[in-house]
Amino acid sequence: MTIEVDLATPLRIADLRAARDPITVVAGPEVRDRVTASRVFLTKVLGDDRAVYGSTTGFGALVGYAGRADLRDQADNTLAHLGAGQGPDIALDVVRATMLIRARSLAQGASGVSPHVIDALVAMLGTTFTPAMPRLGSVGASGDLIPLGAAAQALRGRGHAYVDGERLPAAAALDRAGLEPLPLDGRDALALVNGTSLTTAALALALDRVRSSHRVIQLLTCLLADLLGCDPQFLDADLLDRFAHPGAIDVAATMRAVLSGVTKGKRPLQEPYSIRCSPQLLGAAEDALRYVDGVVTADLAGVSDNPIFEAAGDKVVHGGNFFGQPAAFAGDMLTMVIAQIGNLAERQLDLLVDPVRNNGLPPMLAAGPGQQHGMQGVQLASTALIAEIRRDSMPASMQSLPTNLHNQDVIPLGTQAALRAWDQAELLSLITGSLAVGLRQAVHVGSRTPTAPHTRTIFDALAAAVPPVDPDRPLDGDVRAAAGVLAKLEISLISDSYPSL
Repeated sequence: MTIEVDLATPLRIADLRAARDPITVVAGPEVRDRVTASRVFLTKVLGDDRAVYGSTTGFGALVGYAGRADLRDQADNTLAHLGAGQGPDIALDVVRATMLIRARSLAQGASGVSPHVIDALVAMLGTTFTPAMPRLGSVGASGDLIPLGAAAQALRGRGHAYVDGERLPAAAALDRAGLEPLPLDGRDALALVNGTSLTTAALALALDRVRSSHRVIQLLTCLLADLLGCDPQFLDADLLDRFAHPGAIDVAATMRAVLSGVTKGKRPLQEPYSIRCSPQLLGAAEDALRYVDGVVTADLAGVSDNPIFEAAGDKVVHGGNFFGQPAAFAGDMLTMVIAQIGNLAERQLDLLVDPVRNNGLPPMLAAGPGQQHGMQGVQLASTALIAEIRRDSMPASMQSLPTNLHNQDVIPLGTQAALRAWDQAELLSLITGSLAVGLRQAVHVGSRTPTAPHTRTIFDALAAAVPPVDPDRPLDGDVRAAAGVLAKLEISLISDSYPSL
């Protein structure tokens, strides 16, 4: 069934997720009226000979010079110099989410765009047409100029685009998708590129992935505690109430529910921190994710353009709504969360394969140690994955350096922070998938079976997807399969405890 998204209302992360495939986007009378009114106001302003950045001026550091006299010519003046991006193309689901966010921003009627621009974005999102956007080139300061410039050019039939996943010259891609090249004047072109839509898309989709992994590691920590026979008092409600942090209180409540009915074993009084302190760690992550939730919600509701046209107040306001500092801080925070959740999962796997700490199960959970090696390769790979995340965790938001003849003398680098978090979120899911394979294997080599109903459900789902490692086999596919199973399972078990964006 095709998803329907109404541009009259703020977007949700679920809308962005759906946009990876063709979707029905509605731009009804309310949207059309306010976009048309904004465009009429722009015409009035230009008729009054008032200065409007990008319509009567050059761009960036060249704002002091007059732009081209013909506004249709000004589109080329806007876009041609932005064709400087490098690197691989950005993932198509991120690009399509970007275009949906841009459509919603423009649909709020504060950008002065032609109504046919909204129509073109709506039509594009109903097909598999996806602009080819270069990964490198944005500093997130005047929005995502270079990647969005490539998208605008693709809509005009220039550059490259994808249809049904195939990369083609943009003109051929438009033709195959049944779309017409998009005519733009200078204001239309600048409004398409002068915003943080790529940064917001990458951040929102990264948040979606990390939210899933955060819920998954709660499930896996509960399964680990059950298989080892841990005393569940580390989740005690009075204990966490004394801690006083809302995220930890809520995470512990969820984990207690998952472990309801568990039978205590004969473990030592105090578990290693990777179990005992898990509600405090994951609770702090929950608090951080709630901050990122707020940034994403605001970004999805806002207008990241310059200038802003306020017809009711007869104002053209020049400012910096395209400055992606909130997303830069949020992306860096998301990376810290990813690193610490990944570290927790990797350490829990290390505990599970260690016969000194795993109740005497075979080393590496090998069915025949020496003749077989069980989880040894998976543990090595998970250590490499967390090392990769940690190596690339330097905050982007503190790396400001001047550019554009010091017009952009401070920059947020939110695009880098958001795209990096999106990359790392995929690695995090592989680490949790690795732990899941280990937990499935632990029962095969002698751990007790789950004693709580919910942990039994988790284990049964894993056992159905991942056969025992006996004899050894390549496990890369099993790790991905386990990650996929858990991503579906967490929705049914605990996702109701969290915000729905």
